[in-house]
Amino acid sequence: MPSPLRSGTDCAAWRELESLAGSLKAMSTRELFAQDAQRFAHCCVEGAGLALDYSRQRADARVVNGFVALADQLGLRSRIEAMFRGDLINSTEHRAVLHTALRRSGDTPLVVAGEDIGALVRSERERMLTFAEGVRSGSIRSSSDQNFTLVVNIGIGGSDLGPAMAVLALKQFTTGAPSVAFVSNIDGCQLADVLEHADPERTLFIICSKTFTTLETLTNARAARAWILQRLGAKRLPQHFAAVSVNARAMDEFGVHPEYRFAMWDWVGGRYSVWSAIGVSLAIAIGRAGFESFLSGGREIDEHFRTAPWHENLPVIAGMLGVWNIDLLGLPTLAVLPYDSRLARLPAYLQQLEMESNGKHVKLDGTPTTLPTCAVIWGEPGNNAQHSFFQLLHQGTQRAAIDFLLPINSSCGSQPQQDLAIASCLAQAEALALGKDAEQVRAELTRQKLSAEQIAALLPHKIDEGSRPLSLLLFERLDPATLGRIIALYEHKVFVQSVVWGDNAFDQWGVELGKTLTESFIPLVQKPEEVSGQSSSLTGALGYVKRWRD
Repeated sequence: MPSPLRSGTDCAAWRELESLAGSLKAMSTRELFAQDAQRFAHCCVEGAGLALDYSRQRADARVVNGFVALADQLGLRSRIEAMFRGDLINSTEHRAVLHTALRRSGDTPLVVAGEDIGALVRSERERMLTFAEGVRSGSIRSSSDQNFTLVVNIGIGGSDLGPAMAVLALKQFTTGAPSVAFVSNIDGCQLADVLEHADPERTLFIICSKTFTTLETLTNARAARAWILQRLGAKRLPQHFAAVSVNARAMDEFGVHPEYRFAMWDWVGGRYSVWSAIGVSLAIAIGRAGFESFLSGGREIDEHFRTAPWHENLPVIAGMLGVWNIDLLGLPTLAVLPYDSRLARLPAYLQQLEMESNGKHVKLDGTPTTLPTCAVIWGEPGNNAQHSFFQLLHQGTQRAAIDFLLPINSSCGSQPQQDLAIASCLAQAEALALGKDAEQVRAELTRQKLSAEQIAALLPHKIDEGSRPLSLLLFERLDPATLGRIIALYEHKVFVQSVVWGDNAFDQWGVELGKTLTESFIPLVQKPEEVSGQSSSLTGALGYVKRWRD
């Protein structure tokens, strides 16, 4: 196995892909289909219960062969095994990257730095699932000996986005569980809305913060604590607070119940943590069996990623297509469009997963990147998007790559309506790929018996160039296992792209600057009349704070 190179641009395969990109840019998607009558069969990869149809991407067999060669020349297989083995691939923080260990099954040891990570994970998972089942069933009760009817997850970033997205996505599987709400933003409005009609006697808060120092999380947690204290008193407080953290002292001082505490580890980044005790709110919502099925779906993709040949490997194909679109076809954004409204939070979840991971300007060795890294991720449930921003996708000058996600069976028991969603998705995919040329528009307008002058006036407005690169991810139904597969697919896609770009997908130093400045800005906001020596823009904004504050 060749030793890993710094980035894809060091490889001969990259130069071949650059050459191919020139010819593919000049080719329409219609031409690609015309050249290959079996294009769908040649451009659809199935594995672990998912099917990835990339036949509408501007790529062909030569490009896929280039992806395979690039993966080999970068030593991708050895890089994958290093991650699963627990090597310190997060080099800037000197950490292993072991979110995949969170979904392992069986008793096979995974020893890292002399510690059996597998045993550690199994033990904490069992504690968390036992707690979740207790809350769900009512055997774990409130301070007034009542079952909990509302669980409020207080966290931000990875301690919010993953569980919040998953609980909404799996609503069909939450029957019999307490309601689960999520509070993340620091402005207090989310918490106020959640607590407006809440019963303190039957409300459980789960504080998710590895260090128990995150400003947004602690601010909301303290407000929730004050709410409980005012209504129930200090003695009853602990039975209404659980936490996921490593800071025992802070949890003691806060009043978290000593048996309602769960660990997380530094070898799991926040955006990869939904599989851990951070997912306790999800486990409460869907139960032990549902959560274990969710883990098993992620595990299936792990195995597929490790063993499938590159040209049949869903994360590898998805990752390489992303690099192809961003760096060689010049498409800087990715629209994520699920055709199930219960996946409404998936684009926001993927924004953190992808942009926090690969939004980097230097390589692993600290030298500047030579390629644009990471797309800007955006999106909305498909039919809503059709009536808002699809005009830009079809005819706008700003171009985007597109991921459609399409469940075949309804997640709410309304199959006739899901069939309409399927038809909408497939129609939009076809229209975006094939478009409508001048000849087709002219024929259509002629059939409408418009005059030559009317046709000439309307013609340019109705032309749709098509050739918008898109992938279609199909799956049977949205259930816990399938959601686990989807998340793991995107996680590994991110890793593949980081190998090509040569960056570290597991640190996030850029986030720290704003956090640090916030601490120093709080006194300025609290007493704007005392501000001096700051920039004119900051002083000006604080002037409005002073002038308009109630």
